[in-house]
Amino acid sequence: MSNNAYIDPRSIIDPAAKLAEDVSVGPWTTIGPDVEIASGTVIASHVVVKGPTVIGKNNKIYQFSTVGDDTPDLKYNDEPTRLVIGDNNVIREGVTIHRGTVQDRAETTIGSHNLIMAYVHIGHDSVVGDHCVLVNNAALAGHVILGDWVTLGGYTLIHQYCQIGAHSFTGMGSVIGKDVPAYVTVNGNPVAAKSINAEGLKRRGFSAAAIADIRKAYKVIYRRGNTTEEALMLLREMACQRPELNLLIDSLTSSTRGIVR
Repeated sequence: MSNNAYIDPRSIIDPAAKLAEDVSVGPWTTIGPDVEIASGTVIASHVVVKGPTVIGKNNKIYQFSTVGDDTPDLKYNDEPTRLVIGDNNVIREGVTIHRGTVQDRAETTIGSHNLIMAYVHIGHDSVVGDHCVLVNNAALAGHVILGDWVTLGGYTLIHQYCQIGAHSFTGMGSVIGKDVPAYVTVNGNPVAAKSINAEGLKRRGFSAAAIADIRKAYKVIYRRGNTTEEALMLLREMACQRPELNLLIDSLTSSTRGIVR
């Protein structure tokens, strides 16, 4: 065990759990069987980790979180579904993340480099990409998909089966019942598209020219009276010169619930 590791004697760790030698576990934390935790992960006090769950490297899980419990979804019948968490995530106080159901993916998946803030809920079979920020009390119903670099404002609520495209942004208190295309900022209850996430794109190194073209693409979808099919035809022409638009096109073509308008 490394000098940085510490397993508090007041924690309860099932003998069948597999923890790397340098994992730290705080007091009154419970880790069940069928749990694997990789190197460098730090788990605070009063955390519950159930399995089957796989947690990657260098994650930090704060107190009173419940990670890998089964879902309250009524179709769940104690099947051995999974939760898989990547590397370098911060999971703050009171977060709940449930495993999947066999009726869908049988797995809930969290990527890497995400900040999941206090009291966030991630429901069964959901997928969270990389570099996402989920602000306090955001809630994902089952089967939700978040692309990379998504920011969810505090108290955002997302209906089951919704897809939230990469680099999108939701305002505080947004209630989302349809898919959000990549790059788009939405807000409100009922939610509505407002603009592109220009500030987020600047922070991630998108050029001024790329942001300008993404803004033009947004207008093709939202400001010119086009149907989604008409907008897609125009966007495919634009993408020949601006490959960043392919991410937007993919989010439109993969939509199953229709997009936020």
